[in-house]
Amino acid sequence: MSDQVKGQPDDGTPGGAQGGVPGGHGGDDASARRAAVPAEWQSPGTEAQDTQGRPAQSWPSPAPPQDPSTRPGGWGPYPPQNPGVQPGGWGNPYPPQGPGAQPGGWGQGYPPRGPGPTTGPYGGRPLPPGPLYQAPPKPGVIPLRPLGLGEILDGAFQACRKNPLATFGIAILLQAVVALVTVLLLGNVLSSFEALEAENPTPDSIIAAAAGFGVVATVSGVVSAAALLVLQGILVVPIARAVINQRTSFGQAWRLARRRILPLLGFGLLSFAAGLVGLVLVVGISALAVLGLEEYSALVIVPLVLGAVALLVWVSIKVVVAPATLMLEGTGPWTSIKRSWALTRGNWWRTFGIVLLTSIIVSIIASVISAPLTFAVSLIVGFGSTTSATPDVLDSLPVLLATQAITALFSAIGYAFQAGVTSLLYVDLRIRREGFDVVLMREHERAGSGPSDIVPGGTSFGHQPGAPA
Repeated sequence: MSDQVKGQPDDGTPGGAQGGVPGGHGGDDASARRAAVPAEWQSPGTEAQDTQGRPAQSWPSPAPPQDPSTRPGGWGPYPPQNPGVQPGGWGNPYPPQGPGAQPGGWGQGYPPRGPGPTTGPYGGRPLPPGPLYQAPPKPGVIPLRPLGLGEILDGAFQACRKNPLATFGIAILLQAVVALVTVLLLGNVLSSFEALEAENPTPDSIIAAAAGFGVVATVSGVVSAAALLVLQGILVVPIARAVINQRTSFGQAWRLARRRILPLLGFGLLSFAAGLVGLVLVVGISALAVLGLEEYSALVIVPLVLGAVALLVWVSIKVVVAPATLMLEGTGPWTSIKRSWALTRGNWWRTFGIVLLTSIIVSIIASVISAPLTFAVSLIVGFGSTTSATPDVLDSLPVLLATQAITALFSAIGYAFQAGVTSLLYVDLRIRREGFDVVLMREHERAGSGPSDIVPGGTSFGHQPGAPA
């Protein structure tokens, strides 16, 4: 029995178990366990040996079952595969793969790309698009937005150039009338001055000559001021129509502006009356200062005159766009003054600078061009006339006519340009305060590409004619 229990197998392997499985109650249990465990792990560079010291054949360990949810090599299961996780489960989940996420899910998302480059410099990450600039519409001589000084000056010149008969033609016509009236009045004055050439002029002749000169100066000043006011009012029409790309002919300008000539003259009379009242106050206060303070009257008169001049300049700038308001909005003289007062609020210094600079530019150009021409004409007419000991009035009339014609020509061009600047200044002030560019764009669309009689500025947006300013 003991031989059967503790017997050795046929292959001579000692042990107490059958089939290579340790068991029984005899033999070396440690040797049996070493024989049962396959020699798979050993130190590098050594060979596995069996229990007899012979090299043993090494067999690889069986591969773990290839479960689709586990990684190769048995390194644990994959994380859940969903659209928000990176392939292989590395790192943090992806952000959503939508239009606002970067390709590959790296980093933070950025807004969807618009038109522009799809990649950054050197093939880097795509750049977010910047805001796209859209230029304001420009149907006519100016862009429909708040204007700068250069745009106002250029727009006035372009409007006069595109409508030469309606701007320069009307200006030359009115200045020719003023020059003709001035020449006729000065001719009468010069004839009255011949009495002063006598050896013993009478006091009556001296008073008559002085009175005649004063009347001529007053009439010439009133005619010139009225012509300048009418010119400024009429030229508002072609300038405003040029803003919406409408050309204006000579007759069309008169036809569109003739209904507003009388209110425009009313505004002139109102301004003249206000100026006359101010002049009377200054003269009266100065006379009282002379009577009361005598030699110390200068301490009152000088500040008074300077203050009156400053007040005159301030009020003139406050009402500088009143003619344009009257012509385009159809308001009365007093309402036009209130409208101009409201439009220039907060823009007095800017308006003053533009008006002053325009006046200086026009004066310099007119003087530089007209002075040499006037001198040349005087020389030509002077050499052509007969010399006499007592010059006749008729001999000086050609020189007077030639000089007045040249002065009127260049003054008309300068006045037309100044009227254009004032009109565009009115448009700019309304754009800044009332969104007038929307009205101009709508009027441009309503006028279309063909000729029309539309005069922008008096309807349906911003200020309503007759409404409070």
